Amino acid sequence: MASGRILVVDDEPYIRAVIATMLEKSNYLPVLAANGQEALEHLEQDAPYDVVLSDIMMNGMDGIGLLEKLREVHPDTPMIMVTAMHDVSIAISAMRKGAYDYLLKPFAKEQLLATVGRALDYRRLVQQNSMYRQNLEELVSARTEMLRQAMNDLERSYDITLEALGDALDLKDAETEGHSKRVTAYTIALARHMGVSAQQMRTVARGAFLHDIGKMAIPDAILLKPGRLNPEEQAIMREHCARGYQILRKIPFLREAAEIVYSHQEHYDGSGYPRGLRGDQIPLGARIFAVADTLDAITSDRPYRRANSFDSARGEIRRCAGSQFDPAVVEVFLRIPDQIWRDLQAEISRQTRFSPLFFMGEGSDLVLPT
Repeated sequence: MASGRILVVDDEPYIRAVIATMLEKSNYLPVLAANGQEALEHLEQDAPYDVVLSDIMMNGMDGIGLLEKLREVHPDTPMIMVTAMHDVSIAISAMRKGAYDYLLKPFAKEQLLATVGRALDYRRLVQQNSMYRQNLEELVSARTEMLRQAMNDLERSYDITLEALGDALDLKDAETEGHSKRVTAYTIALARHMGVSAQQMRTVARGAFLHDIGKMAIPDAILLKPGRLNPEEQAIMREHCARGYQILRKIPFLREAAEIVYSHQEHYDGSGYPRGLRGDQIPLGARIFAVADTLDAITSDRPYRRANSFDSARGEIRRCAGSQFDPAVVEVFLRIPDQIWRDLQAEISRQTRFSPLFFMGEGSDLVLPT
């Protein structure tokens, strides 16, 4: 059985009454308005309507004006324009502006009901599409949340992997633990000041944290030797860059970080090892790391000497700009106050758990400066 609320708008009472009678006999519920302004009040106060049936030529707000307002407040409600034969061009123009259809006066009951029926079918289709779109959006939102959770789980698995690698290296060389933590924090702080992207920051952090992982492949007799290494031992020790690269490049999420590990002993002027890279041939993360590594080496206690001041480290790094270090990285480093490095050093010493993903992610206890 047909049903629906139809807003009938015409400034001639007789026509309104005739249309209302036709609609009521077909079980529609007509609501009558004498002009566009009155119709607009109905649309604002007692909507929704399934169809609006409106004359075009009316005093005050005409049918075209009402159509424009309807498209603003109820864009999914179809509007049928009613016009005389000589105003067909106006009706067609109204359809270009969003009217659903038009009726020419005088019209038979069958024409009216057929046009209203098509308009109602159109509205139902629009509503079904809207519901489908809403359901699809909710489904996409739910799947997106599932994907986000999966990515978070993956990040946590990365974190666990990094911690496991770090723990393995600590068992091999106890001196590495504090150094790896500090130099990673310094590297990230410096990289942030250089404007490194968040995604690239993760690669830089992983490379810095695992830069010495290749030492796991160095014989203990050389790695733990208390005195100075002879030339043959030094050559073997220098292999740790390539050994670390070989270890990490097989792990997909560490493949880019492996390049930093491979290059972390290269010098800007080409005098470093293992490949003698120079300038921009050295990955940016490795160039940033080189400054952070020297900063930690100078300001940390070593078995053969006491730690020097951050001011001393600043002077040494400035002196080696262009030879050992990238001048652009040094320039940024020199703009960072020493107090930031002191605060990071103190904070790292209080950490009980540490890996790049841990302190870079949500829930981290370590706040790095920007």
